[in-house]
Amino acid sequence: MKHPGTGRVGTVRGANEEVRRLADDDVVPIDPDIDRGAGGRATQRAASLRPAVLGAIAAGGVLGASARYGVARLWPVAAGRFPWATFWTNVSGSFVLGFVLVLIVERFPPSRYARPFVATGFLGAYTTFSTLVVETDVLIRDGHAATGLLYAAASMVIGLGAAWSGVAAGRTTSPVPPRPPSEPVE
Repeated sequence: MKHPGTGRVGTVRGANEEVRRLADDDVVPIDPDIDRGAGGRATQRAASLRPAVLGAIAAGGVLGASARYGVARLWPVAAGRFPWATFWTNVSGSFVLGFVLVLIVERFPPSRYARPFVATGFLGAYTTFSTLVVETDVLIRDGHAATGLLYAAASMVIGLGAAWSGVAAGRTTSPVPPRPPSEPVE
């Protein structure tokens, strides 16, 4: 993007100004969790930095990490084998994330804590990209390249398909029309 009168292309300052202009014009979807001050502009302290929101994220994270640990304990993986526990944890988390976010954003009344608790906290801790990468690396390094590459590719493709399916399922579960955009509830 070329900035008029400057001859510069794509500077950070220019990008920030463009994002601000688009947000002011309501061209970009507005995050319902952002505090809005006078004139609809975001306030200095983002809602995500509030202690209660951080508490919701932490509580969700404790439950999500515990659930992931439980799945891993119930479904141990032998060395050199396909890591099914992490695979199904990530795929199921992708589906649930798509499904729940549609309900939270489009169907239910606005809530400041639902999305941070469920999406960022619980599902952020339940799913694990880092473990996927480490397991892929170990499989390849230990001479199981085919299994490692299959695991990585299947995780990405099936995970994206699961997220898409979750969104589609979320949009068909309720005959209630999507709620109109509004400010979040305190």
